[in-house]
Amino acid sequence: MDWGKYQYEQQKAAKEAKKKQHTYELKELKFRPKTDDHDMAFKVRNARRFLKKGQHVRITVRFRRREMRRPENGQRVLEEVAQQLDDVANVASRDQRLEGRTMQMMLEPAED
Repeated sequence: MDWGKYQYEQQKAAKEAKKKQHTYELKELKFRPKTDDHDMAFKVRNARRFLKKGQHVRITVRFRRREMRRPENGQRVLEEVAQQLDDVANVASRDQRLEGRTMQMMLEPAED
């Protein structure tokens, strides 16, 4: 058996398998519970652009100090973003509880 030919076939098979694997790019947008309307609109516009390209988007709400006492403000931010993007995105996972100092939501592009 020719060792060089064997290695070539292995590389070729690995390259073909890599072509068929499904990958997606993940973008992350970070908010705060007190994010202003204009800033939120700017970030939502970017999320809309990412979703139209077929990329997945993670929305993260970060809390600091006293903001931790009011997790419902973070939930409100997540709900507002989901509502504004409901025409181009599906909510893949919504983690409404506070984990450490963050609250997260995953959005995936909507099927047309």
